[in-house]
Amino acid sequence: MSLRRYLSVGYVTKPQGIKGEVKVEPLTDDVYRFDDLDEVFLKRGDRYIPVKVLGRKYIKNFVILKLEGFDDRNQAETLRGEYLWVSREQARPLPEDTYYIADIVGCCVETSDGRFLGRITGVLHTGSNDVYVVRDREEVLIPALKKVVTHVDIENRKIVVNADELEGLLPDED
Repeated sequence: MSLRRYLSVGYVTKPQGIKGEVKVEPLTDDVYRFDDLDEVFLKRGDRYIPVKVLGRKYIKNFVILKLEGFDDRNQAETLRGEYLWVSREQARPLPEDTYYIADIVGCCVETSDGRFLGRITGVLHTGSNDVYVVRDREEVLIPALKKVVTHVDIENRKIVVNADELEGLLPDED
C-alpha cells in the first residue's frame, strides 16, 4: 500500500454568511496553515478537484474560507460535512519521529515478540500525548510515547510496541 497522495487539512462545518463562505474546522496543528494555501481539493468519488481559495479569515479556532465557484449560501451549503484536502507536496514537513495521522491509520500493530494487536483505526488527541486506537477483536488504546511505540515503518504499514509498557492495557491471550 502506498502513501496517500492527499491529506485532509479541514472539515467544513457549515456555510458562513450569505456570500458563499464556509466555516472550516482545521485538522492541522496550526490554524493559520490556510494562509499558505492558494487552493484546496474537494474529493469527488476517487478524484480530487482543485478549488482556488479566494479569501480567508479566522474566528477563534476556525477558519472562514471563500472558495472559487461558491458564491452564495446555497452553494456553500453543498460543502457542509466535506473534507478539504491538500496534495502531499503541499503538506508541511514534520519533525523527526512524527507522522501524519493519515499514514498511521490502517497500520498493523504488534508487540516486539510478534503478537498481533490489530490495526490503528483512529488517533485520539489528549493533552499530553496522542493515543492510537487499535482494533482487532477488541479495542486497545496505545499511548503514542517513545517508550511504548518502539518502531514505526510507514512504508510497510507496521508499528511495533513494547508490551512491557502496556501491562494491564492489552487483552488477555486466548
